Amino acid sequence: MNEKKSLLKNPSVQAILTSLLCVVLGLFIGYIVLLIINPSGAGKAIQTILMNFMMRSSPAARLKALGNTLAKTAPLLMCALSICFCYKVGLFNIGAAGQYEMGACLGLYAAIALKMPWYVCLILAAIGGALLGAITGFLKAYRNVNEVISGIMLNWIALYVTNTILSGEKTKDIASPYTLKLSSVNKGGLIPSFGLDKLFSNNSTVTIAIPFAVVAAIIIWIILSKTKFGYELKATGYNKQAAKYAGMRENRNIIVTLAIGGALAGIGAAFLFLTGYQEWSVTQSSVPSMGFNGIAATFLGGLHPLGTILSSFFIQNITDGGALIDKSIYPSQISDLISALIIYFCGFVLFFKLQINKFIAKKEERNKAKEIMAAEGGDKK
Repeated sequence: MNEKKSLLKNPSVQAILTSLLCVVLGLFIGYIVLLIINPSGAGKAIQTILMNFMMRSSPAARLKALGNTLAKTAPLLMCALSICFCYKVGLFNIGAAGQYEMGACLGLYAAIALKMPWYVCLILAAIGGALLGAITGFLKAYRNVNEVISGIMLNWIALYVTNTILSGEKTKDIASPYTLKLSSVNKGGLIPSFGLDKLFSNNSTVTIAIPFAVVAAIIIWIILSKTKFGYELKATGYNKQAAKYAGMRENRNIIVTLAIGGALAGIGAAFLFLTGYQEWSVTQSSVPSMGFNGIAATFLGGLHPLGTILSSFFIQNITDGGALIDKSIYPSQISDLISALIIYFCGFVLFFKLQINKFIAKKEERNKAKEIMAAEGGDKK
């Protein structure tokens, strides 16, 4: 009993339990929506959303579909890490979507127009995202402009800048709104697989970007939890004035934080577009959802860099699963609804933890009362 008590009191265990509760509630309400639309197929639809690649007809098809999900999990994980890193320092990096766009812009331009190797393109993608993040950081540090406001505005600016730059003759396919296929114009610009593709039925989109993203999550956790640099960043986020009083360069820390967050999001774009999974559409008029899905993955992961690994895979899994349901009956956006519901319930995490602690406290009181009564009964005998 004591072990159970101590286990429930563990903050990590509570974070896992509350995240699972958010997932269950989100799926439950999503299922109710499916029942309202069409009760007869709701069970199969929610099963398809959850199982995704497992619904394929053959083992080879399942492996290939799993590879596609992992290929899109890598950029989502990087966007989640971008938001998580900044949030740990007291900043809400909603501009991750714009930083993702600038990463796609510089990375693809370098790969297609300049024919540069993949590692150079990856570095340039990181620089593109970092520069946009640094602009947000500068406005926050020296002009006290809220990072949410400037981030949202820069998302749209970055989108149209990216569309304009990638619309050039050197980068765009004349017959379509998409950029040229990287595999056709510069195979050296593709992130290599080093044999990982063979594990997923020769799925060429499965590259070293996937393990790189996991390593990035571990590095971010180490920086935030085990280094002086991470401590200073978090101290600045908790109280800017106190950090200044302690001799920390608070303005520099804000800019550096958002620049690092921007670099992570920019690398995320490279992890998608430099794998050849898809091309950039220069006619798109909406901000890519990858940056915003990173918010869901961050909060579902308990605002922990390592937690975002599993949560990013889950969010991408249900997103891909939503694309497989019968679209003549249900909208594929049902997975986006479930993700949004999970984010909403994540806002009640502190409330859920409070209820868990209240439950533990009441149980301990009852156990103590039973022990006292048992002791008194023993004394009478």
